[in-house]
Amino acid sequence: MRWKTANYAGWGRALRATGQLARPERLSTLTALMADEPAPAIGNCRSYGDACLNHGRQAVQMLRMDRIAAFDPTTGIATVEAGVQLGELARVFAPRGWLPAVMPGTGFATVGGAIAHDVHGKNHHVAGSFGQHVRAITLIGIDGTSRRITPDDPLFAATVGGLGQTGIIASAELQLLKCKGDVIVVTERRIAGWDDFLAHFDASDASYSVGWIDATAQGDSLGRGILEEAETGSGLVTQKGGAKAVPFDAPGFALSPAVVRLFNAAYFRRVPDKGRTVVKPIQDFFFPLDRIRDWNRLYGKEGFHQFQCVVPVAQAPALRAMLGRIAKSGLASPLAVLKRMGPGRAGLMSFPMEGYTLAIDFPNRAKATRLIGELEADTLAAGGRIYLAKDSLAKGSSLRAMYPEHATWAAAANAADPDGVLATDLIRRLDLRTI
Repeated sequence: MRWKTANYAGWGRALRATGQLARPERLSTLTALMADEPAPAIGNCRSYGDACLNHGRQAVQMLRMDRIAAFDPTTGIATVEAGVQLGELARVFAPRGWLPAVMPGTGFATVGGAIAHDVHGKNHHVAGSFGQHVRAITLIGIDGTSRRITPDDPLFAATVGGLGQTGIIASAELQLLKCKGDVIVVTERRIAGWDDFLAHFDASDASYSVGWIDATAQGDSLGRGILEEAETGSGLVTQKGGAKAVPFDAPGFALSPAVVRLFNAAYFRRVPDKGRTVVKPIQDFFFPLDRIRDWNRLYGKEGFHQFQCVVPVAQAPALRAMLGRIAKSGLASPLAVLKRMGPGRAGLMSFPMEGYTLAIDFPNRAKATRLIGELEADTLAAGGRIYLAKDSLAKGSSLRAMYPEHATWAAAANAADPDGVLATDLIRRLDLRTI
């Protein structure tokens, strides 16, 4: 296997790495590589911070192992390699009446990455996390041995949401979810403020729901936004043109407070007062930003940080206070998302808990770094946790308190990889392998 030096970054582009990457195409090549020169796996680098980085070291990029090996149309069980992207699974299987049971906000995420972060989607309140729909994982250890693990194996809970620290996920058996077809019926409505948003989330019986928040609004309008509730459907829908690309890094004034306020006000008004129902291709609902290639360049060459936390239902006032702090800061971007989460999670280090989750992007500036530190402290005080797939700034001491099963996970990771060869920049920054 040839190693090639590459410069690469997390999706936020604030953190970068230079190191040697290998790109195996076959399981036999991967197992031989791990037996000879073990290294952590990375996928499509859609995690925002440094979970996908291994600066000055080696990493195994799994994108060429992207085959769909088997599918049972009766049970909906698919066996796929770890480099398969979730958007491709949706494209292939939705017309046949099946979807990945859980999909994050981008179709460019790989199956291996989805398992390693135990990702959630717009249906977490119904379907739980991605790992809860994984029937088995083929895991390649640091000595090149292959092992099939299932949910009744203790190593499964350390691997799902385990940030790649127990071995390389080579393939997985996924239980897909029945759907009515490859279109989706979306009901959109304006929400006047924070309390109204939570009330609608709690009363919703939709299979999929998500809220866009105007993170610049203050006073009585704090927490206003647009609620989308959706169900899959069948039929024809007009396909829009292909994805557009952002051709250059945007200048700093493109996301100035005045510009963001104007954009958010216009975006809020795009939905009529009485709401509306629209029919969309499935990808347009699940992966709206994928239609803008390289949209991360809108934040300029310095990149951005995303802060995402979840707090328990009873701590919703604390999350409202965080949103108020964000609105007053003048740092908010147009990308702010609120969701209701259920209790589902599959791993010891899985992010989800029952409650409300807020995700918001900030341009990479010193003032934003300070604000995110304050929001992290607020999250800890509220008994919540932050999402490691998005994080680039947190401190390890806070993380241990947020993830009560950390010690059990760290022990399992250290047993699987005693010399720490699978550690990444995120693992080192947060000292996560220390018990």
